[in-house]
Amino acid sequence: MANYAIALEYQNCIDCRACEVACKDENGVMLGADKQRIWVGVVEGGNTLADVFLNFYPSQCNHCEDAPCVTVCPTGASHFVEGGIVKVDYDMCIICKGCMEACPYDARFVDETRHAVDKCTFCDGRIQEYGTTACSATCPTKVRTFGDLEDENSDIVKLLKNRKFFVLKEDEGTLPKLFYLVPEDEEFARRTIGEGIKFHTWDEIKSTYEAAAQAKKPEWKKA
Repeated sequence: MANYAIALEYQNCIDCRACEVACKDENGVMLGADKQRIWVGVVEGGNTLADVFLNFYPSQCNHCEDAPCVTVCPTGASHFVEGGIVKVDYDMCIICKGCMEACPYDARFVDETRHAVDKCTFCDGRIQEYGTTACSATCPTKVRTFGDLEDENSDIVKLLKNRKFFVLKEDEGTLPKLFYLVPEDEEFARRTIGEGIKFHTWDEIKSTYEAAAQAKKPEWKKA
């Protein structure tokens, strides 16, 4: 079985928001700036002209291996499906917002048209036909690489094997599956991404992710 994830060349992001538009169009996401399955975060800093920086961080649901939103859901509306994708059963959702509180990434919102909490689904409805997500396919600067962590020949695994990367809010212990690729200038990266962020290699953390996925697979429902 596949285990899907995304690697992000975040320094290629030009904040064009084409990914957000593609997501809404592909998935029928509710209109509104605060109703987003994916978004682009902006971090800026520096005290002088010599060290000023501006980073764009494309983000969405991290489809965590150990997803707290699934754990806290009282009705089972939040659940795993094949591919390690976290989804919401709209008919079972009672909008208690427990999942919204539990998510470290603020990746959920209430969709009043569906009368349920909504979130990114990795475009699971189009994976079999197109092999990727709408946001990945649309991005003009190829920020996102979508793929299967269990396929050694996939583009995402090849990237992770050859590049250092980091994840956001690692201390939450959720094992998120959005991997941010460290730019070639590692010193610049360390100066601009914030304190406490750890850089990893795939060889270093592969076994941790594999073990977590194996432990969760019995919970995966048919997509």
